[in-house]
Amino acid sequence: MRTVEQNAFLLIIILISLAFAWLLWPFYGAILWGTIIAILFVPLYRRLLRSLKGRRNLAAFVAVLIIIAIVILPMTLIGASLTQEAISFYAKVQSGEVDFVRSFRQVHDVLPGWATDLLTYFGVASLGGVQEKLSAGLVAGSQYIATQALNIGQSTFDLIVNLFVMIYLLFFLLRDEATLSKRIRDAVPLRAEQKQDFFSKFTVVIRATVKGNMLIALLQGTLGGLIFWFLGIGAPLLLGVVMAFFSLLPGIGAGIIWLPVAIYLLASAAVWQGVVLIAFGSLVIGLVDNFLRPILVGKDTKMPDYVVLISTLGGIATFGLNGFVVGPVIAAMFIAAWDIFTASRQGVDGDGTVR
Repeated sequence: MRTVEQNAFLLIIILISLAFAWLLWPFYGAILWGTIIAILFVPLYRRLLRSLKGRRNLAAFVAVLIIIAIVILPMTLIGASLTQEAISFYAKVQSGEVDFVRSFRQVHDVLPGWATDLLTYFGVASLGGVQEKLSAGLVAGSQYIATQALNIGQSTFDLIVNLFVMIYLLFFLLRDEATLSKRIRDAVPLRAEQKQDFFSKFTVVIRATVKGNMLIALLQGTLGGLIFWFLGIGAPLLLGVVMAFFSLLPGIGAGIIWLPVAIYLLASAAVWQGVVLIAFGSLVIGLVDNFLRPILVGKDTKMPDYVVLISTLGGIATFGLNGFVVGPVIAAMFIAAWDIFTASRQGVDGDGTVR
């Protein structure tokens, strides 16, 4: 009878937990980033707590103010500038000042024979076909922007609400981090060494993924934006942000942005600009990824590059931009769970000691 009662109670806990998760799902992004920022800035909070002689409320409040000043406010300003630049770039496309068909023709005319044969094989060598596809894409983009313009008030309200939820949650996650951590550890039905292995892996992956990937993206996006601005290429902030986004993908990286731009510059007789962009992209932007990613990401997560790439792409496809964190974390937890399970079956604890 006790087993039946335990199973029934476990079922009730699962159902209630699922209902609670469903209730919080509209704010999952705010909760996710509030938790991630709290994990990253817990060391800062602890130092403030020692400096303020154990006053938790004040230490958490000061930590939140610092986070707003160095993280949230700059990101908000960049987002506003990016929106203005994106609207300006779209207007240039609509007016014909930016003509993708003309750009494609310029590149197409200087390509060697094998390259044009390859384009023909993939069905993109016809300028008329390219123009038709681009026109259809612009029409679809116009419809999307018009739809978003109608919902801009609601979108702004949702953004403000989510930002408030994230900051509000962040305060309490920092203030009560010791208590919350203990309650979560006590609730997980694993042995002490397994819990230690799991939670340490989770924290390491969060810090390595966010700090490493965000730092790499920030550096590559900034460098890309600066070189685009120096070379007089339009919308440098927009291109820099897009480059930063693609730099989140190991093995693909920011080259998917700067290399086509360099080819276009060479094809449009801007030879020195194209050469400078290729040299800068290869020797500066590329080296940032090649040297920093193994140090900041791979070394801590101990995951192969192909696992990081696949989990990042899968996470972004499933969860949107939040997936660049969620994907690698799920992959790391998957590896950690199977390592612990294998070690347990072999009679070895997660820390390598024999039972």
